[in-house]
Amino acid sequence: MTNGKDPALRWRELAELVEDARRRYYVSDAATLSDIEYDRLYRELEELEAAHPELISADSPTQQVGGERSEMFEPVEHLQRMLSLDNAFSLDELDAWAARIEKDLGSSPPMLCELKVDGLAVDIVYENGRLRSLATRGDGRTGEDVTYNVRFLPSIPRTLTPAPGHPVPDLVEVRGEMYFQLADFDALNDEMLALGRTPFANARNAGAGTLRQRVDRREDELASALERGSTSIDRLQLDLDRAVRRLELLKLVVHGIGVWNGHAPTSQAEAYEALRGWGLPTSDRARVVASTREVHEFIGYFGEHRHDVEHEIDGVVVKIDNLATQDRLGSTSRAPRWAIAYKYPPEVVRTRLLNIEVNVGRTGRVTPFAVLEPVKVAGSTVSMATLHNEQEVRRKGVLIGDLVFLRKAGDVIPEVLGPVVEERDGTERAFVMPTLCPSCGTTLAPAKESDVDIRCPNQRSCPSQLRERVFHLASRGALDIEGLGFKAAVALLDDGVISDEGDVLGLSAENLRGSAFFTRDGGEAERPLTANAEKLLVELEAAKSRPLWRVIVALSIRHVGPTAAQALAREFGDLDRISAASVEELSSVDGVGSIIAEAVLDWFSVDWHRAVVEKWRLAGVRLAQERVAAGPRPLDGVTVVITGTIEGWSRDDATLAVQEAGGKVSGSVSKKTDFVVVGENAGSKLDKAIALERPVLDASGFVVLLEHGPDAARAVATIGTP
Repeated sequence: MTNGKDPALRWRELAELVEDARRRYYVSDAATLSDIEYDRLYRELEELEAAHPELISADSPTQQVGGERSEMFEPVEHLQRMLSLDNAFSLDELDAWAARIEKDLGSSPPMLCELKVDGLAVDIVYENGRLRSLATRGDGRTGEDVTYNVRFLPSIPRTLTPAPGHPVPDLVEVRGEMYFQLADFDALNDEMLALGRTPFANARNAGAGTLRQRVDRREDELASALERGSTSIDRLQLDLDRAVRRLELLKLVVHGIGVWNGHAPTSQAEAYEALRGWGLPTSDRARVVASTREVHEFIGYFGEHRHDVEHEIDGVVVKIDNLATQDRLGSTSRAPRWAIAYKYPPEVVRTRLLNIEVNVGRTGRVTPFAVLEPVKVAGSTVSMATLHNEQEVRRKGVLIGDLVFLRKAGDVIPEVLGPVVEERDGTERAFVMPTLCPSCGTTLAPAKESDVDIRCPNQRSCPSQLRERVFHLASRGALDIEGLGFKAAVALLDDGVISDEGDVLGLSAENLRGSAFFTRDGGEAERPLTANAEKLLVELEAAKSRPLWRVIVALSIRHVGPTAAQALAREFGDLDRISAASVEELSSVDGVGSIIAEAVLDWFSVDWHRAVVEKWRLAGVRLAQERVAAGPRPLDGVTVVITGTIEGWSRDDATLAVQEAGGKVSGSVSKKTDFVVVGENAGSKLDKAIALERPVLDASGFVVLLEHGPDAARAVATIGTP
């Protein structure tokens, strides 16, 4: 643990590192360590002190509330001390805390679970129902007075309104979290990058940097400049407008109480009810539970659905609900014994940008991507991340060799947020976009003058584009051919079994024997096919009968995804009619538009593209579908999500049935979803449907929807809350 160093020396190093990280995090609002790095240092310090108790002192970071007050603001003494929270990084640690509580009390008390918002802790005091002060947490005893900025914060009420059963106390101190919604946070980081500054690593830093602005000084500077007739008036006005605009976007959620003079609640949940009644924003996701099993369920649910929340969360806070029990359990020098924060694996980490390389996609687009020093984020090891295009590389301001902030957006896509500018040492170098295709050597250029992307124009024979198109046509969103993965696509092309994607659906057993990838060594003149190859032949035959929209997606027409393909198939019903349509006819289709229409027209104008279609036609691929009679259809304007295995329906047949009735099938649940049709193994889409209170139909309800329309379906739908 001490790496061979003297424990006292290592303690001093760790204490200094933690204090420096806290100062940058709480005071400068410019963290240079990720959450996981800070947590690792802090945990090592705790373990070192546990092994060497003689090292513990009142100055140790483990004995203090994180943060300190900046000298930019006047000090505010909190009426009651604001404490930090102890953390649990596993369910075992959480259960150990709950077991200690149960041992102390002799029973397991009700607990309140709420989301841990990644924002800035604040202390708000109301006297006789009127706001007296707004302060940051600071060191827990003394914070910074930011009351002046309240006039720009619409989420904080200036006065409290009495509620039935909950009179407003003469004096009440509440604690809450100021935060940015995700969309506003992303827009703010875009603004930071445009200004050439390090982006905020997380929403907490963004919130802190925004709330702790001296807007009064900006106003004074502008007034003075106006008096002097200064040439800097426009810049100062812009800075002031930007500061005010950011403040107006800040939101508040109240999650605690300090001093309360008057009729006091008996539980945390009752306190939230009173606060909400007075006009203070509280979370509608907080829940009182009776067991650790229910705590686990709450943590598990939001661990899976954390990206459905409108703001960043980094965990779940668990509190003993009864306030008298909280008082009985008390606190340590830095944290209450009656509460703990369960921390989800952090999604923002730091790592080294080793290089920037490029990839050539199926439509010829050349995309830069980051080659990273492998780092674990959101439960998996990441070594590469997309950078989208050359302009995005410049916008983010990243250099090869930079230490960068990395996050895993939606638990799926790794994204480089930006550089840690303060860590540069001069050895970093700029990325230069190649001028020749790295796969075929063709000169790269934008497809159109207005394009931000550059492309390889050698669409027909560029090896990278060929591989990607073959792999794409077999994907779940296209013809869904199991057994035709990326390695199989490469083998078919490299071994000369196919020349392009047009040959794929006409493959025979004899063709596959031409590649060692699909055969077994048996010493026979005619090498036997592998089991996977046999299965591939069956899948290829099934793919020939896929719905028309899947065939359209498989063609790799630029801009044409499943939604546009479904619209085209529904409107025209025949690939030949689509290929013969004009831009005006194509763009008039709901969900298509002029850009997609022009892309479709351009695609069918190329000889070898039409040759691909003819090869598929000769192989027996279905290129048309039955069309319903024109006129009003029962599901016009209705959006349906289908999830799970619907009894009596394949996914494609169910989708086609909705489309033929005039409806739209979406892949995700939102407030705009009209119906969610669920079968076995429905998964997270059902959870989201329940959370958003969207009408849910089973297989029989689906039949009602198709045969009798949306009004009848609503009568048999179920709607509930989790």
